[in-house]
Amino acid sequence: MPSSGGWYLAGPMIAFALIGVLAGVLRWGIDRDSAMDDWDGDGWDGLDVLAGAPLDEDYGLLAPAALADDADVAAEVRRLLREAGIRATEAVRHDGRIVVLVFSDEVERARRLAAGGSPEGHPA
Repeated sequence: MPSSGGWYLAGPMIAFALIGVLAGVLRWGIDRDSAMDDWDGDGWDGLDVLAGAPLDEDYGLLAPAALADDADVAAEVRRLLREAGIRATEAVRHDGRIVVLVFSDEVERARRLAAGGSPEGHPA
């Protein structure tokens, strides 16, 4: 019988190594998307003003404007948005945090307000 010199193991080892590398790259990419590029807003503790929606959460016509740790903070953000004429609602995420949702056409204005700015984008 001819000796293969161990080359019969090379194929499966290369395949497993490639799968491991692919899994690591995908894991890193998913973690980056789920971070949502959040920014800690001025004025409220436990409030993140969001730059974009995570890929695994779909709110239909609504877009997330802010993410709060506490229901009172979310209610205060909703009150602020309501006073500016922006309709808002909230939903509880799987991790227990509360996301403040607005219609997509008002999301940038809502994020500026939640971050402590004016509706037109000039600092308050």
